[in-house]
Amino acid sequence: MPSPKRIGKIEFGLLSPKEIRQMSVRKIIWADTYDDDGFPYPQGLMDLHLGVIDPGLRCKTCSQKAGECPGHFGHIELAKPVIHVGYTRLIRKLLRVTCRECGRLLLSDEEIEKIIGPEEEMGSDSVSEKDVKKERICPHCGEQQLKINFEKPTTFAEITTDERGKKVENKLTPADIRARLEKIPDDDLQKLGIIGSVARPEWTIMTVLPVPPVTMRPSIILENGQRSEDDLTHKLVDIIRINQRFKENQDAGAPQLIIEDLWELLQYHVTTYIDNEVAGCPPARHRSGRPLKTLSQRLKGKDGRFRGSLSGKRVNFSSRTVISPDPNLSVNEVGIPQKIANEMTIPVQVTVFNIDELRRIVRVGPDRPNLKSPCGANYVIRPDKRRIRLVKGTGADDGNLDFVADQIDVGWIVERHLRDGDIVLFNRQPSLHRMSIMAHWVRLMDGKTFRLNPAVCPPYNADFDGDEMNLHIPQTEEARVEAAMLAAVQENILSPRFGGPIIGGIHDHISGIFLLTHTLRWFTKEETIDLLKNNKIDRLGEPGKVEDGVKYWSNKQIFSKILPADLNMVFRASSCKGCDECQRVDCERDAYVQIIDGELISGVIDKKAVGAFDGAILHRIIRQYGYERAARFIDDMTRLSIRAIMHDGFTFAIDDEDLSKSDYGQIREVLERAAQDVERRIQIFEDGQLEPMPGRTPEETLEMQIMQVLGKARDNTGEIAGRHLGLSNSAVVMAVSGARGSMLNLTQMAGCVGQQAVRGERIMRGYEDRTLPHFKKHDRGAMAHGFVMNSYKSGLNPTEFFFHAIGGREGLVDTAVRTSQSGYLQRRMINALQDLKVAYDMTVRTTGGRIIQFEYGEDSTDPMKSSFGEPVDVEGIVSNVLKEEI
Repeated sequence: MPSPKRIGKIEFGLLSPKEIRQMSVRKIIWADTYDDDGFPYPQGLMDLHLGVIDPGLRCKTCSQKAGECPGHFGHIELAKPVIHVGYTRLIRKLLRVTCRECGRLLLSDEEIEKIIGPEEEMGSDSVSEKDVKKERICPHCGEQQLKINFEKPTTFAEITTDERGKKVENKLTPADIRARLEKIPDDDLQKLGIIGSVARPEWTIMTVLPVPPVTMRPSIILENGQRSEDDLTHKLVDIIRINQRFKENQDAGAPQLIIEDLWELLQYHVTTYIDNEVAGCPPARHRSGRPLKTLSQRLKGKDGRFRGSLSGKRVNFSSRTVISPDPNLSVNEVGIPQKIANEMTIPVQVTVFNIDELRRIVRVGPDRPNLKSPCGANYVIRPDKRRIRLVKGTGADDGNLDFVADQIDVGWIVERHLRDGDIVLFNRQPSLHRMSIMAHWVRLMDGKTFRLNPAVCPPYNADFDGDEMNLHIPQTEEARVEAAMLAAVQENILSPRFGGPIIGGIHDHISGIFLLTHTLRWFTKEETIDLLKNNKIDRLGEPGKVEDGVKYWSNKQIFSKILPADLNMVFRASSCKGCDECQRVDCERDAYVQIIDGELISGVIDKKAVGAFDGAILHRIIRQYGYERAARFIDDMTRLSIRAIMHDGFTFAIDDEDLSKSDYGQIREVLERAAQDVERRIQIFEDGQLEPMPGRTPEETLEMQIMQVLGKARDNTGEIAGRHLGLSNSAVVMAVSGARGSMLNLTQMAGCVGQQAVRGERIMRGYEDRTLPHFKKHDRGAMAHGFVMNSYKSGLNPTEFFFHAIGGREGLVDTAVRTSQSGYLQRRMINALQDLKVAYDMTVRTTGGRIIQFEYGEDSTDPMKSSFGEPVDVEGIVSNVLKEEI
């Protein structure tokens, strides 16, 4: 075994013409690819020395077959030097800072020493273009320097003056530039930060062009039998043809004008071969008009080699389909259709312990009949890495299942189907944070969609309106263990952003648990068992009361069955606002959720108690009992809440926004008064009597006052609607409990939609001096500038509908713009921070050891371990103190 080596340094440089020729296995001189028999031309672009892609042929360099030969470079000898378009900025800088005669830096030795210090102390600093003074005399040879002009993409010229003092441009050919760069000594290059041994500047002017291996630019055979060549091959054909023409014209002594034109054409083809998106250079196109994807386009951007093929790429053992909800699944589980489970496989190593089971699996074969039957397998892999496909017998053909099953021995690998209890990775795009991909355990199900518990939707930002998600199957034991320990759903209930639960009750869960707990109710034994039938409860316990020989359990007792036995906590419920709203005599006491020794004594369970992003009870359970107990609580709570909401029924329909005649009369009065108030203020403004607010013009003051009046009017209509509807209304229940929506939604449905705004102001743009032709010119009234007096229930009139569409459009544009901007900003931020890590001394450092923070986050607190961002769990301490007092 060779002794280990330590890398001293890595140098990046340029390929010299000599290295290109040494690396090359063949000089390419023909632009043709294949002859009439479909055989590659010798010294053509598909020469067999460059590698093989066709089955049956062998590479003439390494004698390997297609698939085994890595490919080999060739080269083209260019008739004249051409500029490498990637180095034009470097060439421009070098021409400006070096002497056109002797090639030395345009600074004296003393000046260089001042900038970078004496040679023996020379640090990492180097001379820049700014350091070179604008004096145009070389301090070494006294030669007068000329101004260098650069025109994109690759044109350089020297500016001189003729006898009459007029400026004249003398174009520098690539050969002239190469001659000048050759004069620069290695010592001066080092002062510029260039190591001459690995990157001489004249190598940026190419005299030899490397030809990539055939394996890098394979041709494909179309349906009609014709070959279609790769974009790089197309470009190389152009380069060889123009190069050949150039040589012939040179040898024939063609006029200078023709030579220059051909040289420019060669330069153009080499430029577009390297980069086909250069500014000031028309892109080379396919016959169809599509721009060619050349070297630079293969590497850069989202679909390039780095981001498209290395950082992230398409993979095997993954599947994708639509998601749908199943509240009976645990948050840790994912329901998988049988069709996907039969296609996705897990490799299992055959051992003496599992050989019998794996033989049974192989005998089932690739077509598992149904979900109840044992899983089958698609392939087996022999110890010599030969893969055998399992085939079920049909008719006279027996297939190979029994034969292969008998052959299996220790050391073979069986690729079996997915089955219940396997661990998989589940992902929804866009993956914006680490909880966008989590590990779930498999549950095989009928149907064609992935099923997941709705409680796990918030971290994925998933809904069931057609979203699709990806499933990845870990292929090694290590990957499965990592998935279970690090990525399992229960390990990610707490968000690393704010230290609170990101997985919890949503929508119907919150409505159901709120309806169950918000007033004292009693249930018979049958009803209690029905509510708790989906929960694993050992015993019901003692009833809360007995009347006429009938045992009753309270709603609070039923909820307590899913709490840990010794849980103690006290907090204010967000939904309980006082006696006026819910007409409860003991409202003040019930405003606090009190849990003593696992019993809910008082309070209403709502979003603040069990919801995603809030979940005080859930948060306490995690901190006191751990993630596994918290996952069980989420499962129990969601099942109980859904039974509770089914018990009462919960619907929302168009007549839920119906108000009484007197309510509609009050709303009309409020809106009419607001319109009159607006007219009065406009009159004051037009009379010049309106006193402007500090720092505002009278017009701005008027606009602000109108917005305030109309906003207040809308809110008042909402209060009238809310007073009438109360907690018997489903929309109010959802808003008060925090399940979904707000009282503003109800206001707009039942009362008044309100002012439509664009950029925070009333709608002003439209026709000249008015928004729409339906209004008089210079009308400043409420209706003329986007106030929608109607509710959604009553329906909008045409002008209101149009204003509403204007306000809605702003929201849509805003969303689209924000998504793309935030995505790009996040990408840039991640790239900037990707090399930071917390060292063992709690400092934050780069990979180079540079300290960024002396203490992680300035408080050494992991946000995921914090309590909603606080390093100390104050609520836990307060709850324990209050429990003692109670």
